Amino acid sequence: MTDTLHWAAEYIGLPYHPEGEGPDSFHCWALVRYVSEKQFSRPLPEIDVPKNALGQMQAIRDELAGSRWQKLQAPCEGACVVLRQGRRPGHIGMWVETATGGGVLHCIERLGVVFQPIDQLSVHGYRISGIYQFKG
Repeated sequence: MTDTLHWAAEYIGLPYHPEGEGPDSFHCWALVRYVSEKQFSRPLPEIDVPKNALGQMQAIRDELAGSRWQKLQAPCEGACVVLRQGRRPGHIGMWVETATGGGVLHCIERLGVVFQPIDQLSVHGYRISGIYQFKG
């Protein structure tokens, strides 16, 4: 990320933990919830996220399939970005606008919190599956 003073910089490098709810460690949904509330004053719902990766993926998919979410046609700062590796979506991050374009802030099991410009998501095998905004 070239914006060294960008708000997202404070999260980059924080570790992944399957039970991490912040502020010192996160799983992917916890990072999105924490950042949404802290940076945008938009609380997101608590969901029962299992401690295993497969369970986390299913819980996130189930939540976003509900009527409380609006699918967006284009990303905007703070939107939830659903990512997939392979055919099924199962990971989530947050859209971040920077001076050089946009990308996704997300928490990866092996690396912790990272920012990836949209054209670099494929480095870890990710593709955008959908972009969502919480309606309440």
